[in-house]
Amino acid sequence: MTGNTLLLSLILWPFLAAFICYITGWKTKNVKLRDGMVIVSIFIEIAFYAVAVLTMDSAGSSLIIPDVCGLGISFRFGGFRMIYVAVALVMWSMTALFSKEYFAHYRNRNRYYFFYLLTLGATIGVFISRDLYTAFIFFEIMSLTSYTWVAHDEKPAAMRAAGTYLTVAVIGGLVMLMGVIMCYYLLGTLEIDSLHAAAEAVFNGGSASDKAAVYVAGALILFGYGAKAGMFPLHIWLPKAHPVAPAPASALLSGILTKSGIYGVLILCFEVFRGDKNWGTVILVLGCITMFLGAVLAVFSIDLKRTLACSSMSQIGFILVGCAFSVLLNEENSLAAAGTVLYMVNHSMFKLVLFMCAGAVYMKLHRLDLNDIRGFGKNKPLLKIAFAIGALGIMGIPFFSGYISKTLIHEGIVEYYEECGAAVIKAIEYLFLLSGGMTIGYMTKLFVAVFVEKPSKYVQQKEAEEKAVFSPLTYAALFIPCIFIVVCGVIPSIFIDKLAVVMSDFTHAEPIEHIAVFSLENLKGFVISLVIGILVFLFSRKCLMTGRKDERVYADRWPAKLDLENMLYRPLLLVILPTVFSAIVISSLFEWILYAIRRMFFKELIENKPTPVKDRIMANIAQADDNLRVVSGSLSYGMVCIMLGLIVTIFYLLSVG
Repeated sequence: MTGNTLLLSLILWPFLAAFICYITGWKTKNVKLRDGMVIVSIFIEIAFYAVAVLTMDSAGSSLIIPDVCGLGISFRFGGFRMIYVAVALVMWSMTALFSKEYFAHYRNRNRYYFFYLLTLGATIGVFISRDLYTAFIFFEIMSLTSYTWVAHDEKPAAMRAAGTYLTVAVIGGLVMLMGVIMCYYLLGTLEIDSLHAAAEAVFNGGSASDKAAVYVAGALILFGYGAKAGMFPLHIWLPKAHPVAPAPASALLSGILTKSGIYGVLILCFEVFRGDKNWGTVILVLGCITMFLGAVLAVFSIDLKRTLACSSMSQIGFILVGCAFSVLLNEENSLAAAGTVLYMVNHSMFKLVLFMCAGAVYMKLHRLDLNDIRGFGKNKPLLKIAFAIGALGIMGIPFFSGYISKTLIHEGIVEYYEECGAAVIKAIEYLFLLSGGMTIGYMTKLFVAVFVEKPSKYVQQKEAEEKAVFSPLTYAALFIPCIFIVVCGVIPSIFIDKLAVVMSDFTHAEPIEHIAVFSLENLKGFVISLVIGILVFLFSRKCLMTGRKDERVYADRWPAKLDLENMLYRPLLLVILPTVFSAIVISSLFEWILYAIRRMFFKELIENKPTPVKDRIMANIAQADDNLRVVSGSLSYGMVCIMLGLIVTIFYLLSVG
């Protein structure tokens, strides 16, 4: 098998497998067969990946398909791309094992698995894209297919959150497309490896207007990728989508899809604006706000998955801070760059474990409010250990992998402070430690609530009805990523040294020299965060709970009015969308078509006397009419129409151009 065939198989197999598994489930109605085929399909993809890793150096690492849409699409495998395809496959394989039990009593499973595999193919396409155009196409496909995860339950809250998710994705895609077009016009290339040389030529010899235009193009692309990453102020979908999405989907949304957004930010930082202090400062400001605000929201949250979602926002902020210092330190960015990439991988593993633990709770209780689920895991040692490992990792506790990545980024901050001596950098270091302390505080709150406190009356009632037990597959899905978290934390040099070599082609950073991550100076930063974490936990017990000593409950103290979506974005969009995109006209057109068909083909049926058969037909028509009116009047429907129209238009224009 040639290198090109391997790459093509790696990209296309998940799309093909999605249709095979869907048809199998639809035709045979055999749930076990379909579920087994999904798991086998992912392991076939892992086999393609393994063969590619073993043979790609000699067989070739790039694939270019020149005749697709005028510009063609191209892929490259190796380095950072290889790492994150591996992370994606680990996450999909673990969530596939977990989903077998989690979805046992769900409906629409066939649809879920169909889009589950489609999203895998699109995500791999993003990470191995060789140019920004290819990345954009797969990024938009990924946004559309993952929308169904958020809307899976089809309840009002799920549909509203899905509308928010899709709106952010569509608007982000439109803005990103403008940036990609500008980038091609200004730099003459969209190939990722050529962007730095092209941008450097503009900054060194171009006019002031051309330089400004490159910043504008970068900002537009950052808008699109930042929206998917959950970067402030485009974070609004994160706290809404995760509580309503199925837990395996939440793990993927938080653990891998947000990283596709960070991947785009890294391209801008390491290729287009490498060493540019203006750009680094912008990313630093956005990263600090995202890091701190996400932590504050998590401290105040009393919903298990919402807290983990806000935590994801905060952790994305930590990663963005690492990106910023990778730019600011330029050629001396080895520590910051290594910390950034390792933090990405770590966060994927943490959220894989934590969201699946949350899914295990929801699987048995169908509740997520801390007051309802408190004490559920008190007598479940394996679930308690898995959650504890994920929590200790994300807290940055020594001998867990999160400590290593946080220490490397912290070292980068200290290094830049020693270089420039600016007081604001010292303040950012303190904010970094404060946000880390808040992470310790809210994760401790979750652990104590679910695994230490006395079981609530609701939990006692559920346990009396049916003892909560989990399958071996569920525990396997939980503990496999836990092994990585522990091993990487205990023996960090094994992973850090190899990571630095593999990622150097993407980050352009020098290999890391030996660093004493457990030195007294580095442990001092952890101790500061630990003290802050203890204070935050005590604050949450004292000020964020209410009631008498024996009946204290978690209280939602966050002001409901402080919701950026409801305060600003949704009112703005409800004015713009009907005017600009004519969503009402499109909706009305579909309703008129349905009305015309009904009058044309069922006129006599409507006018004649009713019969049982006719009653059933008319009831179906009425139901379809009502369903169409609800769907076509929704924001999600308008966004789907816009996204599909955008994709079709792009393909058409580029094919004729």
